Formats: sequence, structure tokens, C-alpha cells
Amino acid sequence: MFPLLYRPVKAKPKISASRRLFLKTKLLKKAVTMWEKEKQDRKDERVRILAERVPNLQLSGMSMQDLQNLCKELHQKIDVVDEERYDINSKVTKNDTEIQDLSQKIFELKGKMKRPNLKRVRVSADAMLGALLGAKVKESVDFKANLKTVKKEEEKKEEVTDWRKNVDAMSGMDGRKKMFDAGQ
Repeated sequence: MFPLLYRPVKAKPKISASRRLFLKTKLLKKAVTMWEKEKQDRKDERVRILAERVPNLQLSGMSMQDLQNLCKELHQKIDVVDEERYDINSKVTKNDTEIQDLSQKIFELKGKMKRPNLKRVRVSADAMLGALLGAKVKESVDFKANLKTVKKEEEKKEEVTDWRKNVDAMSGMDGRKKMFDAGQ
């Protein structure tokens, strides 16, 4: 007969759905209160740091010359801070471009770009030239006409005579002596 298929029985969760929903809402409320507290802490920290770095100005009772000197000092400090900000900004942009270049090199080295599988295709010389040079070549090119010709010196051919006469001439001691002399 057919084998029986058993379905795994899902285990019932230990926490009921209402209890789970209650816990989720509690967690979300706690997260919201923590987030608001963190925002307030950041604001307080900012105010404290500004109070340390930038003291309140005591302008009452200062002469006009003292006020002008104070303004000149503040302008010099602003210039120094702007130069530092510009330097830091240029360093950040340089580092960003370097990071982009390096990440591009890593991407290329990993070889994420897949090469397609190439198939062998028979192509005529005219079609290949058309593909390489584009529509410039409309005439078929005669490759043999452009090849260099090399003239060979013709070897001296021995006259071929009837083989029976040759065998008769070579037979006996005289014929063998002629062959020996010809070899030297």
C-alpha cells in the first residue's frame, strides 16, 4: 500500500498572543522613553560644552578701543577655525574618493562581472574584416595578391631515362664503382 506521510505537529508557543502583544507594547514604550531621554542628554551635553568653550562676554564698562581689539581677536579666532574646518573637509573628501577607488578595485578583483561563454563560430575573411573595420570595407580583399612572392632557384634535375637502361649500366663492377665515385 501507500506509505503514510506524517506531518510534524507544530509546537504551541509558550506565550499566548495577547501576552506577546502586551510585551511588545511595553518594549516599544520603554524604547521611546529611552530615546527621548537620550535626546535630552545630548542637548544638555551640547549646552555644557558650549558654556565651557565660549564664555559669556563682559562688554559693559569697556572702551571703544577695547571693543575693537576684542572684535579683531574674535575675527582671528574665526579665521583659524575656518582654516581647520576647510583642512578637515578636504581630508574627508580625499579619503572618500580613496575609499571609493579601493572599493571599486576590490569589486573588480573579486570578479563579480561574469564573462559569457563563448562559442566557436566560423567566419569568412570578408565577414571578419567587416566586423573589425565596420562598414568601411565593402570590397572583398584578395589576401593572396598582397603576399610577398619568393622565387626559388630551381634545382638541377637529372634526366630521367628508362629505368631498364639504368639497371643495365649499373650492373657489374663498373656500375658499382660509378655509384661509389658519384657518392664522393
